[in-house]
Amino acid sequence: MAKVTARDLIDRFSLELLSGEEGIYRPITTSDISRPGLEMAGFFTYYPRRRLQLLGRSELTFLEQLDTEVKLERLDKLCTANTPGVIISRELEASRELLDVSEKSSVPVMRANDTTTRISSQMTEFLEAQLAETTAVHGVLVDIYGIGVLLTGASGVGKSETALDLVRRGHRLVADDSVEISQQHGDTLMGRPPELIKHLLEIRGLGIIDVMTLFGAGAVRPFKRITLNVHLELWDEDKAYDRLGIDEDTMSVIETDIPKYTIPVRPGRNLAVIVEVAAMNFRLKRMGINAAQEFSDKLMGVIEDYDRDEF
Repeated sequence: MAKVTARDLIDRFSLELLSGEEGIYRPITTSDISRPGLEMAGFFTYYPRRRLQLLGRSELTFLEQLDTEVKLERLDKLCTANTPGVIISRELEASRELLDVSEKSSVPVMRANDTTTRISSQMTEFLEAQLAETTAVHGVLVDIYGIGVLLTGASGVGKSETALDLVRRGHRLVADDSVEISQQHGDTLMGRPPELIKHLLEIRGLGIIDVMTLFGAGAVRPFKRITLNVHLELWDEDKAYDRLGIDEDTMSVIETDIPKYTIPVRPGRNLAVIVEVAAMNFRLKRMGINAAQEFSDKLMGVIEDYDRDEF
């Protein structure tokens, strides 16, 4: 099924349907919106027929200056079997020819009361969000000091308990157990909870708790950009864990890589504090402060000085 149709635009932006009602469930497959100025002038060689067509005062005024025969010819080319819809801005009047051609080809013509630029901006943003590639990841998403931290790990490793402790420390829960992730604006990953489990947290031994009811509206967020992955795993005595933090690992989600920290879990470790510090350290790195690299550089300087003294 189509993710977005003209019906969704009518409901979302309170558009007035003028004609072409039979086509309101045509799929909209691209977030790009076209202003067919060249097409009104007769140049259809590269006409993007699968885009929404946005007509403002300039296009409609030019169209009215054409002879009826030429006007019908160009409107026939504008309203194709693949055109998802035509939008008229500023509550401008649609010509009788446009309404007749759109009705015949089942292309919905919709009218908005906003300016052309604002309609284009708002609809592009809406379509990019709705048409973005999505996936679901088993994990917990928490907003820590403005950093969207995705906690992953095997079931029962302590992700939800860590999230609860983080919420008690003043951070905000986005999603528990399942995180719906969409890729927007190229390489931006946005995470949100499934509607059924929004604001809920599962704690073994306690069951389901409502974080917003317990801690207030400031303890939750409806969505958050994901910029860091903290992977929790049971401590393995035979595994060599990174002790300096120079080597950088990544997690791939859809087509985007985000930094990944692997935190070993064993009794006595305060995971909430460790994850909190991981987020703060990541934030410092983005500001150009890398403690591990500075330590490594100082160590190499000491070694080089020692070698020169020896020889």
